[in-house]
Amino acid sequence: MNKRLTGAALGLAAALVLTSCGADAGGAPADDKAEGGPVTLKMVAADYGDGPGKPNSGETFWKAIVDEFQAANPNIKVEVQVINWNDIDKQVATMVQNGQVPDILQTGDYSGFVKDGLLHKVDEIVSPNVQQDLLTKFAEYGKVDGAAYGLPFVSSARGLFYNKDLFEKAGIAEPPKTWDELKAAAEKLKKAGVSQPFGLPLGQEEAQGESYLWFLGAGGGYKDAAGKWAINSPQNVEAFTYLKGMVDAGLTTPNPGTKDRKKVWEDFAAGKVGMVNGGPMSIPIFDAGSVKDKYGVVPVAGKTGALDTTLGVMDWIMAFNKNGHPAEIKKFFDFFYTGDAVQKIVDTYKLLPVTNGGIEKLSGDEKLKPFLDALPNASFYPFTDPKWSEVSTAVKQTIGGAAKDPAKVLGDLQKVAETG
Repeated sequence: MNKRLTGAALGLAAALVLTSCGADAGGAPADDKAEGGPVTLKMVAADYGDGPGKPNSGETFWKAIVDEFQAANPNIKVEVQVINWNDIDKQVATMVQNGQVPDILQTGDYSGFVKDGLLHKVDEIVSPNVQQDLLTKFAEYGKVDGAAYGLPFVSSARGLFYNKDLFEKAGIAEPPKTWDELKAAAEKLKKAGVSQPFGLPLGQEEAQGESYLWFLGAGGGYKDAAGKWAINSPQNVEAFTYLKGMVDAGLTTPNPGTKDRKKVWEDFAAGKVGMVNGGPMSIPIFDAGSVKDKYGVVPVAGKTGALDTTLGVMDWIMAFNKNGHPAEIKKFFDFFYTGDAVQKIVDTYKLLPVTNGGIEKLSGDEKLKPFLDALPNASFYPFTDPKWSEVSTAVKQTIGGAAKDPAKVLGDLQKVAETG
């Protein structure tokens, strides 16, 4: 979302700068350094919605938040630039490289900025009462070497969604718990004419998440129990060897390495997919399609049984220290976490809150209950390793190829993790 000069310099044609911010009463750009004058906070954020112009777009969401904040804090303007998930990592990296960092960044990772000393510590930008309300396990993942730099922004968990009508048509009595059962169900769905028995998105949008679910299913992960990178572990290779068999048999999304999860979820919503891994943020997409009230959700299937853990996802919000606005950033963050903004995220995107107060408010929501129940025992990406940012980007770009050559692609990713 943010950046005074980047819009033109980087050609961010798809990004929108909220026009409600950025000029003083005389019409000139606000001077961030002016004594006693208005301060402009520049913010960049990922788009959780369907893109510019859509009712749930990031631009629409943040404009409502910013307008409310600015009404209460007329001397602080917030300039917001929204970038889609496929591009945000690369564009932010370019901003940092050019020395044109925002004040606030909301995206999927923070740790890569810590090693370069670019971020404020959480203590400098959030009041104690907000810190104390954050879910403890989640807040711990915002720390590097004992100091917190990343603030959990939203959370999510994963489950296996299945189309009840297609299951009945294919004669499948129960959703699968094991990989053998999942393959058997996929074969029945294919025989019944379902074009995508299992939806498998390994494109760049969130391939690191889909892959992790399969790693977990084989008892693997990005790191081993000792904390060492283990991307090419026997367990992970086994997981992708299983997926290769599914792909080769025509039981998944065709060419999964080119398919983003949003497209596969839309296919599930249209009744074209029998099973797909998803989260609470999938629900609005599914409920807008022909499968509304015709799908179920269960724990993700694993090699020998349904997983007793799942992928817990946290996205992050953080503050860069270059521009010298910690007091104004603190006001914005305190406003965000204590006001209606978090509830608006839940209502708009069906993402889960990261505060105890937020979770308590949702306790009666039956559709979210499976995911709220899964959060306490969730497994997470290795956020606290500064190398994760680079590894995650490489996974997004290349792991689709592991469905063709598991050992080689996972081996190459292991080299990325171990280099430097």
